[in-house]
Amino acid sequence: MDDLAVSLADTLRAAREARDLSVNALAARSNVSRAMIAKIERGEAQPTAVLLGRLAAALGMTLSSLIARAEANTSRLRRAADQPVWTDPETGYRRRAVSPDAGGPLELVEVELPAGAVVSYPAELYTYKHQQIWVLSGRLRLREGDVEHDLGPGDCLQMGPPEPSSFVNPTTESCRYLVIISKRPG
Repeated sequence: MDDLAVSLADTLRAAREARDLSVNALAARSNVSRAMIAKIERGEAQPTAVLLGRLAAALGMTLSSLIARAEANTSRLRRAADQPVWTDPETGYRRRAVSPDAGGPLELVEVELPAGAVVSYPAELYTYKHQQIWVLSGRLRLREGDVEHDLGPGDCLQMGPPEPSSFVNPTTESCRYLVIISKRPG
Protein backbone atom coordinates (compact mmCIF):
# COMPACT_ATOMS: atom_id res chain seq x y z
CA MET A 1 0.00 0.00 0.00
CA ASP A 2 1.42 3.40 -1.00
CA ASP A 3 1.73 6.48 1.23
CA LEU A 4 -1.44 8.12 -0.18
CA ALA A 5 -3.50 4.98 0.51
CA VAL A 6 -2.25 4.86 4.13
CA SER A 7 -2.92 8.57 4.59
CA LEU A 8 -6.36 8.18 3.00
CA ALA A 9 -7.24 5.47 5.54
CA ASP A 10 -6.14 7.74 8.42
CA THR A 11 -7.97 10.75 6.93
CA LEU A 12 -11.21 8.81 6.51
CA ARG A 13 -11.10 7.58 10.11
CA ALA A 14 -10.28 11.10 11.40
CA ALA A 15 -13.14 12.64 9.39
CA ARG A 16 -15.58 10.04 10.72
CA GLU A 17 -14.42 10.55 14.32
CA ALA A 18 -14.51 14.36 13.97
CA ARG A 19 -18.20 14.06 13.10
CA ASP A 20 -18.72 11.76 16.08
CA LEU A 21 -19.89 8.93 13.83
CA SER A 22 -19.46 5.27 14.63
CA VAL A 23 -18.52 2.87 11.86
CA ASN A 24 -22.13 1.62 12.02
CA ALA A 25 -23.53 5.15 11.56
CA LEU A 26 -21.22 5.85 8.61
CA ALA A 27 -22.20 2.51 7.08
CA ALA A 28 -25.88 3.41 7.34
CA ARG A 29 -25.34 6.88 5.84
CA SER A 30 -23.08 5.73 3.00
CA ASN A 31 -24.56 2.35 2.10
CA VAL A 32 -21.06 0.87 2.47
CA SER A 33 -20.75 -2.17 4.72
CA ARG A 34 -19.35 -1.79 8.21
CA ALA A 35 -16.77 -4.47 7.45
CA MET A 36 -15.54 -2.64 4.34
CA ILE A 37 -15.24 0.67 6.20
CA ALA A 38 -13.23 -1.04 8.93
CA LYS A 39 -10.92 -2.66 6.33
CA ILE A 40 -10.41 0.67 4.56
CA GLU A 41 -9.64 2.47 7.83
CA ARG A 42 -7.13 -0.23 8.81
CA GLY A 43 -5.49 0.01 5.39
CA GLU A 44 -6.42 -3.57 4.52
CA ALA A 45 -8.55 -2.67 1.48
CA GLN A 46 -7.99 -0.21 -1.37
CA PRO A 47 -11.38 1.53 -1.85
CA THR A 48 -12.88 2.09 -5.29
CA ALA A 49 -13.95 5.51 -6.57
CA VAL A 50 -17.58 4.57 -5.95
CA LEU A 51 -16.93 3.59 -2.32
CA LEU A 52 -14.83 6.68 -1.62
CA GLY A 53 -17.51 8.84 -3.25
CA ARG A 54 -20.20 7.34 -1.04
CA LEU A 55 -18.10 7.72 2.10
CA ALA A 56 -17.10 11.31 1.28
CA ALA A 57 -20.75 12.25 0.59
CA ALA A 58 -21.87 10.66 3.86
CA LEU A 59 -19.22 12.75 5.64
CA GLY A 60 -20.39 15.93 3.87
CA MET A 61 -17.19 16.18 1.82
CA THR A 62 -16.21 15.97 -1.82
CA LEU A 63 -13.98 13.15 -2.97
CA SER A 64 -11.42 15.83 -3.90
CA SER A 65 -11.38 17.32 -0.41
CA LEU A 66 -11.00 13.87 1.17
CA ILE A 67 -7.99 13.15 -1.06
CA ALA A 68 -6.56 16.63 -0.52
CA ARG A 69 -6.78 16.20 3.26
CA ALA A 70 -4.92 12.93 2.89
CA GLU A 71 -2.22 14.85 1.03
CA ALA A 72 -2.20 17.61 3.70
CA ASN A 73 -1.28 20.30 1.18
CA THR A 74 -1.87 23.89 2.32
CA SER A 75 0.22 25.72 -0.28
CA ARG A 76 -1.43 28.12 -2.75
CA LEU A 77 0.67 26.58 -5.54
CA ARG A 78 0.48 22.94 -6.51
CA ARG A 79 2.96 22.06 -9.22
CA ALA A 80 1.93 19.40 -11.72
CA ALA A 81 4.47 16.98 -10.28
CA ASP A 82 2.96 17.45 -6.80
CA GLN A 83 -0.70 16.96 -7.75
CA PRO A 84 -1.92 13.79 -6.09
CA VAL A 85 -3.24 11.13 -8.43
CA TRP A 86 -5.53 8.40 -7.20
CA THR A 87 -6.42 5.38 -9.34
CA ASP A 88 -9.54 3.31 -8.76
CA PRO A 89 -8.33 -0.30 -8.45
CA GLU A 90 -11.56 -1.61 -9.97
CA THR A 91 -12.01 0.54 -13.10
CA GLY A 92 -8.62 2.20 -13.67
CA TYR A 93 -10.33 5.62 -13.34
CA ARG A 94 -7.59 8.17 -12.54
CA ARG A 95 -8.34 11.32 -10.56
CA ARG A 96 -5.77 14.15 -10.30
CA ALA A 97 -6.37 16.85 -7.68
CA VAL A 98 -5.26 19.94 -9.64
CA SER A 99 -6.30 22.64 -7.14
CA PRO A 100 -3.71 23.78 -4.62
CA ASP A 101 -6.04 23.91 -1.62
CA ALA A 102 -9.26 21.96 -1.21
CA GLY A 103 -10.35 24.48 1.43
CA GLY A 104 -10.87 27.16 -1.22
CA PRO A 105 -14.21 27.96 -2.85
CA LEU A 106 -13.35 26.08 -6.03
CA GLU A 107 -11.83 22.69 -6.81
CA LEU A 108 -10.41 21.49 -10.12
CA VAL A 109 -10.08 17.78 -10.71
CA GLU A 110 -8.76 16.14 -13.87
CA VAL A 111 -10.17 12.69 -14.57
CA GLU A 112 -9.07 10.03 -17.01
CA LEU A 113 -11.78 7.44 -17.64
CA PRO A 114 -10.46 4.32 -19.41
CA ALA A 115 -12.18 2.85 -22.45
CA GLY A 116 -15.39 1.04 -21.51
CA ALA A 117 -15.27 2.16 -17.86
CA VAL A 118 -18.36 3.12 -15.85
CA VAL A 119 -18.23 4.97 -12.51
CA SER A 120 -21.50 5.71 -10.69
CA TYR A 121 -22.19 7.99 -7.74
CA PRO A 122 -25.25 8.46 -5.50
CA ALA A 123 -27.23 11.71 -5.53
CA GLU A 124 -25.92 12.56 -2.05
CA LEU A 125 -22.49 13.27 -3.50
CA TYR A 126 -23.94 16.32 -5.30
CA THR A 127 -26.19 17.70 -2.56
CA TYR A 128 -24.15 20.75 -1.57
CA LYS A 129 -21.98 20.99 -4.67
CA HIS A 130 -22.21 22.79 -7.98
CA GLN A 131 -20.28 20.96 -10.70
CA GLN A 132 -19.40 21.47 -14.30
CA ILE A 133 -17.81 18.83 -16.51
CA TRP A 134 -15.54 19.97 -19.35
CA VAL A 135 -14.41 17.23 -21.74
CA LEU A 136 -10.77 17.65 -22.78
CA SER A 137 -10.44 14.60 -25.04
CA GLY A 138 -12.42 11.50 -25.96
CA ARG A 139 -16.15 10.95 -25.47
CA LEU A 140 -18.14 10.87 -22.25
CA ARG A 141 -21.68 9.69 -21.68
CA LEU A 142 -22.96 11.21 -18.46
CA ARG A 143 -26.22 9.97 -16.97
CA GLU A 144 -28.00 12.17 -14.41
CA GLY A 145 -31.01 10.22 -13.21
CA ASP A 146 -33.05 9.53 -16.37
CA VAL A 147 -31.25 12.15 -18.50
CA GLU A 148 -28.30 11.15 -20.65
CA HIS A 149 -25.72 13.57 -22.11
CA ASP A 150 -23.23 12.60 -24.83
CA LEU A 151 -20.22 14.89 -24.60
CA GLY A 152 -17.21 15.35 -26.86
CA PRO A 153 -14.03 17.43 -26.73
CA GLY A 154 -14.70 21.02 -25.69
CA ASP A 155 -18.26 20.32 -24.46
CA CYS A 156 -19.06 21.63 -20.97
CA LEU A 157 -22.05 20.42 -18.93
CA GLN A 158 -23.40 22.10 -15.81
CA MET A 159 -24.73 19.34 -13.57
CA GLY A 160 -28.38 19.67 -12.59
CA PRO A 161 -30.09 19.04 -9.26
CA PRO A 162 -28.67 16.12 -7.24
CA GLU A 163 -29.38 12.84 -9.03
CA PRO A 164 -27.64 9.46 -9.07
CA SER A 165 -25.05 9.86 -11.84
CA SER A 166 -22.91 7.60 -13.99
CA PHE A 167 -19.84 8.58 -15.96
CA VAL A 168 -19.51 6.20 -18.91
CA ASN A 169 -16.80 5.92 -21.54
CA PRO A 170 -18.59 4.06 -24.35
CA THR A 171 -15.56 4.05 -26.66
CA THR A 172 -12.30 2.16 -27.12
CA GLU A 173 -10.26 5.32 -26.36
CA SER A 174 -9.52 6.95 -23.02
CA CYS A 175 -11.57 10.04 -22.05
CA ARG A 176 -10.13 13.02 -20.15
CA TYR A 177 -12.30 15.65 -18.52
CA LEU A 178 -12.06 18.41 -15.96
CA VAL A 179 -14.49 18.59 -13.05
CA ILE A 180 -15.00 22.08 -11.64
CA ILE A 181 -16.58 21.97 -8.17
CA SER A 182 -17.90 24.77 -5.98
CA LYS A 183 -20.30 24.87 -3.07
CA ARG A 184 -23.94 25.44 -3.99
CA PRO A 185 -25.37 28.69 -2.68
CA GLY A 186 -27.16 27.98 0.60
